[in-house]
Amino acid sequence: MAGVTLLAIAVPLNIGYAQIAGLPPTAGLYALVVPTILYALVVSSRQVVASPDAAAAALVASSIGGLAVAGSADYAALAMAQAIISGILFAALAVFKLGFLANFLSKPILVGFVAGLALDILLSQVAKMLGVGIDSGAEFPGKLAELVTRLGTTNGWSVVISAVAVAVLLAGRRWARAVPWALVVLVAATLAVVAGGLRARGVAVLGEVPAGPPTLTWPMLDWSTWLALVPSAIALTLVTTAEGLLVSRSYAEKRGYPFRANRDLLAFGVANVAAGAQGSFAIGASTSRTAAMDQAGARTQLPSVVLAAGALLLLLFGTALLADIPSPAIGAVVAVAIVPLLGIAEFRDLWRRDRFEFLIAATCFLAPLLVGPIAGILVAVVLALVNLAKRAANPAIDVLEAGGEPTDSLLDAAPRGSVTAPGVIVIRLAAPLFFANGSVFADAVKRAVDAAEQTGNGPVRHVVVDLEAVTDLDVTGAESFESLLAWLGRREIGVALSRVRPGIRRRLDDLGVAGRVDVYATNRAAIAALAPTRTEDGT
Repeated sequence: MAGVTLLAIAVPLNIGYAQIAGLPPTAGLYALVVPTILYALVVSSRQVVASPDAAAAALVASSIGGLAVAGSADYAALAMAQAIISGILFAALAVFKLGFLANFLSKPILVGFVAGLALDILLSQVAKMLGVGIDSGAEFPGKLAELVTRLGTTNGWSVVISAVAVAVLLAGRRWARAVPWALVVLVAATLAVVAGGLRARGVAVLGEVPAGPPTLTWPMLDWSTWLALVPSAIALTLVTTAEGLLVSRSYAEKRGYPFRANRDLLAFGVANVAAGAQGSFAIGASTSRTAAMDQAGARTQLPSVVLAAGALLLLLFGTALLADIPSPAIGAVVAVAIVPLLGIAEFRDLWRRDRFEFLIAATCFLAPLLVGPIAGILVAVVLALVNLAKRAANPAIDVLEAGGEPTDSLLDAAPRGSVTAPGVIVIRLAAPLFFANGSVFADAVKRAVDAAEQTGNGPVRHVVVDLEAVTDLDVTGAESFESLLAWLGRREIGVALSRVRPGIRRRLDDLGVAGRVDVYATNRAAIAALAPTRTEDGT
C-alpha cells in the first residue's frame, strides 16, 4: 500500500520535474524504474526514496540550457551525460570514503541555496498556472520581467484550473494527508479539460507521451562537451550529497537502524549512472516522499520496488492517459510541493539565533537567483570557507590558574596580567593549530607576556603551552609556533609543552619543533619543575 501511495505521489511530480529540467515527461518516468530498483538494492537506508527533485531539475535546466535547446535530442543527451558524471563522482566519494564532505555545506548554506532554487522554480510554475509562456531556461530576473510584461496573455481557464487545484491540494494536506491529492487533482483536471473542450480554449496540455519501457542508451558527445558538464555535475553531487545523507542519517536515527554514508553515496552513484544510461536525468533523495513513506509505515525499500513496477506498467500500457493532463494543474502540483523548500520558518529561526548565519543563508538565497545556480553553488562554497575561517581564526585561548581551571580568553576580552604561577604562564589553545589561527595564537601569547610584565606580575621566565585540546598541526601553524619561540627566546623566556597527544607529539617531531622544547605530562608537573620554590627561610 505504501508503494501504491508512492506511485501516486511520484508520477505527477516526476512529470513536473522533467518539465522544469526541460526534458520530456518520459525522462521523469524512466527515473522511477531501473534507477529506483538499483538504488533500493544498494542503499543502506531502509526508507529514503531516490528520485529527481526540484533542486536537481533546476540545476539541470540552468546548467545545460546554454549548451542546447530545451526539448531537443542534444539537450536530452547532455542531461544524460550530466547524470552519468554525477554518478561517477558519487562512486568516487564512496570509494575514497569522502562522505564527510557533506558536512561542509552547513544548514544555512543549504537552506538559502535550495530556497533560491525553489523561488526560481516557483516563478516558472506560476507562469504555467496563468497560461503565460516564458523562457523557462532564462535567468530569474529575465523570467520575472517576461512574466510581468506578458500578464496580458493570461488564460482565464488556466487560472481557474490552477486556483481549484491549489485549493484542493492545500485543503487535502490539512484535512486528509493520507489521500494522494496530487493524483486526484491531475485526474479531475484532465477529465475537466476533456469534457469541457478546454484545450481548444487555450489550456495547454502535456501532449503525447511515447509508450514503452526505458531502453539502454549512451550519450554520444565529444570530450570537450563532457568536460563542460563537469562543473554542473559537481554542483549536483554536492547538493545531493549534503541533502541525501542528512535525510538518511535522520531517519536511521529516528527508526534505530544502521546508517552507512559511503554505501548510500555508492547507491546514488549507481542510480545516477543508470538514469543517464536509459534516458533520464540526475537523481537525489526526495525528502517529501521519504516522509510520506515513513508516515505510511514503510520500514523497508519494498515500496520503491512497487513504485518501479507500477511505473513500468504505466509506461507500457498507460501513457495515453497522460496526454490530456493540463499544464496548469501540473504547475499547481509542483508549486505546492516546493513551497516548503522556500524555508521561511528556517530563515526566521536563523534570524532569531544567529544574524551572521542568517546573512550567509540570505546570500546563498540571492546567488542562484541573480547569478545562476552553478555560480550560486560556488558562492555557497566560498561562504562555507569564510564561515569556517571566521570560526577557526577565533579559537579559545585560555590562561590556566594554578588549579588548572581556565579564566577568561586571551583574545579581546582577556584580563591583563594573568599568570599561572610566579614567573610561569600556562596557556591552553582549544583548537587545532593551523594556518587560520597560527598567528592569532602567537599574538595572544605575546600579549599575555607583555600584560603580565606591565602589571607587575613579571618577569615571566617560562611559558607552558597546554596542547591537550590541539588535535592537529599544519606547516603554517608550525612556522607560527617557531616564530613565537624565536620571540620568546630573544626575551630569555623558556618554552615548554604539556599534555601533548601522541599523534601531535609525532607531528611536532616531523615538523622539527619538539626537540626545541621541554615536554611535561601535566600542567602541575610543568609548574613544579619551572616555578621558583620557597626555602624554609622564605627566600
